[in-house]
Amino acid sequence: MIYFDAGATTLEKPAAVGRAMARAAHTMSSPGRGSYPASRLAGETAYLCRQEAAELLGVPQPENVVITGSATHGLNLAIRSLLGPGDRVVISGYEHNAVTRPLHAIPGLSVTVIDTPPFRPDLAAEEFCRAIRQKRPRAVICTHVSNVFGAVLPVEDIARCCRETDTPLIVDASQSAGVLPVDLAGWGAAFVAMPGHKGLYGPQGTGLLLCGAEGKPLLYGGTGSMSRLQDMPPDLPDRLEPGTHNMPGIAGLLEGIRFVRRQGVETIAARERQVALRAARGLESAGGAGILGSGASASDRRGVLRDGGPGLRGGGGGPGPAGHRPAGGASLRAPGPSHGGDAGNRNPAAEHVVFQYAGPGGPPGVGRVPGAS
Repeated sequence: MIYFDAGATTLEKPAAVGRAMARAAHTMSSPGRGSYPASRLAGETAYLCRQEAAELLGVPQPENVVITGSATHGLNLAIRSLLGPGDRVVISGYEHNAVTRPLHAIPGLSVTVIDTPPFRPDLAAEEFCRAIRQKRPRAVICTHVSNVFGAVLPVEDIARCCRETDTPLIVDASQSAGVLPVDLAGWGAAFVAMPGHKGLYGPQGTGLLLCGAEGKPLLYGGTGSMSRLQDMPPDLPDRLEPGTHNMPGIAGLLEGIRFVRRQGVETIAARERQVALRAARGLESAGGAGILGSGASASDRRGVLRDGGPGLRGGGGGPGPAGHRPAGGASLRAPGPSHGGDAGNRNPAAEHVVFQYAGPGGPPGVGRVPGAS
């Protein structure tokens, strides 16, 4: 089988990942729950995973690497840590449902969507900075790479504008971690979330949340530390990691991260671009397919086919509806026919979240989005 869906899950892992998972299942218990060898080994493995991730991803302290069950888990933690009812947030037009659905769940939230076409990072950076300075949002959320179009968003420029205005930034690095440079400290981001099972070559059911800000617990429970305290412990990572750790998953993720560090992110990225372009051009020559963003530089795209292809995500693949709007598809609105850019004519039923579209086409339109979308 020729596998094209690594944007969803990396299927072929380094052999060391599976071996580490099997070994952990037979040799590790829970970290922090005792001083016997199986518990100590679990604790050491979890720490090594944080340490390797911190060195790869620009995190000053390993303790600021929180182990999650997925990027979705990490994004929910980040969003709930920064946003509440009545707040304002600025997001890109390419966000996944792991961002848009948590936003829908916050009553009275005002959302400004940066409505720019794919493969135009210059426009995206300009519109983000304009919205940040004019709207003064409580937070900014931006995916690093669109999982539909492969477009790389100008995170460095957006992060610079956030630093200049003291605005917390959440980055969804689901499609970039392990393939493009990710730098929590360099960006000055509040949070960066990612899965373990994509570019980091770990197993499903693993993820990381890099914390540059104080996070609020999403779940409450045992941590193996400060057990007399009935609030969650104040320090990371325990504050955001209640319950029993997935030690086979963490052991596998550790080996996946080690593989990425040995290979080098630049080497992996160059190989991915080479293979993606070879596949795209081959399918294009066969007819019925075209390269989306063929005029963009390699740094601005990761290579996706127009209208999808065998095993490739097409327009209906995986993000929230916002991911299709900048390319002329459906917007963040009630189900119904797609439209050509007007943000009005929303279904007024079940209104509670206000979305605004800001882009180079003119002043933002305003509409209300139903909670069930």
